[in-house]
Amino acid sequence: MPEKSSTETAKAAIKLAISSRIEEKELKRQYQKEGILAAAVDFGGEFNKSVTSMIERAVVAAKREGIIKETHVQQGAVAGAAHEALSQLMSRAVGLNIGGKIGLARSGEHLVVAVFFEIGMLNLNEIALGLGHRSIPSS
Repeated sequence: MPEKSSTETAKAAIKLAISSRIEEKELKRQYQKEGILAAAVDFGGEFNKSVTSMIERAVVAAKREGIIKETHVQQGAVAGAAHEALSQLMSRAVGLNIGGKIGLARSGEHLVVAVFFEIGMLNLNEIALGLGHRSIPSS
């Protein structure tokens, strides 16, 4: 199956990040048929205290779903893409509570991590989306 572009891979990661659990299962089946490896994981908590945990969850989900192998380079690629996505939202979320989902997608060399979350204070919620991309060798 031909490799999808980075744009198509990013769209898959974003759709996973904004999906419900039921939608996620169907999307993963659909993407598998299209040659896109996919995973998603929920998260929540105070942003400052949760950054490390969110990056770790992304790496664990990528390994669990076979998106990456258990190598330093591939785990680092997921961690870097997740950190990039979170960094895009840091100024909006520092010191506040967040909750949401991380979507991961890989097609060939393209690895994309999307983070979608609500940033909350009292009953006021802001919506945010961040995206990180890395290129890793197909193997």
